[in-house]
Amino acid sequence: MRLMKNPEERRNEILDAAEILFVTKGYTKATIMDILQACDIAKGTFYYYFQSKEEVMHAIVMRFIMSGEAAARRVVADPELSAHDKIFRIIMTQNQPDDRKLGVIEQLHSVQNVEMHQKSLVETVLRLSPILAEVVEQGIQEGVFHTPAPQESIEFLLVSSQFLLDQGIFHWQEEEFQKKVRAFSQIMERVLGAEHGSFAYVTGLYFPHQA
Repeated sequence: MRLMKNPEERRNEILDAAEILFVTKGYTKATIMDILQACDIAKGTFYYYFQSKEEVMHAIVMRFIMSGEAAARRVVADPELSAHDKIFRIIMTQNQPDDRKLGVIEQLHSVQNVEMHQKSLVETVLRLSPILAEVVEQGIQEGVFHTPAPQESIEFLLVSSQFLLDQGIFHWQEEEFQKKVRAFSQIMERVLGAEHGSFAYVTGLYFPHQA
């Protein structure tokens, strides 16, 4: 007798199996039939939840993005943390992906997934920018930031960091990447009207061995 599972549990089971397949076999080589066999489900069950392999990949990516969003919201909700502490922890969380997320990101960097990767970057900016803008507003109240446009400032900073600092897109040499990160920390200071050197910790987050 087949065990009946609630819809959310079944959906996550499909995503978990597909995620492993996409990372180990490759997104382009993995098929819907592979997912069916990995989950031991019928084709009708799969199509009840997803219309295509692309939709599955999108759901996997969104699951990571929403997890990052939830982690950022938990940081922002902590009343004991200063604005700088919150930015530090949010950046640290976003830039320390586990092996599962790294595997999916690698698949997004393939030529066939350019459009999906672009959508994931846009979604990340849309979800994180209002959260970080709230932190900037806190920093303004604390007197450490001075900007008339918290939301827009964060949007420009997020777009530049999400794109320019994406090693899967630009393939910077380490020395080049270090220069970009140092420049980004200085740009953050200017855009947010922060004290010179106050965002030096950003470089340490990307290069902890140099901290």
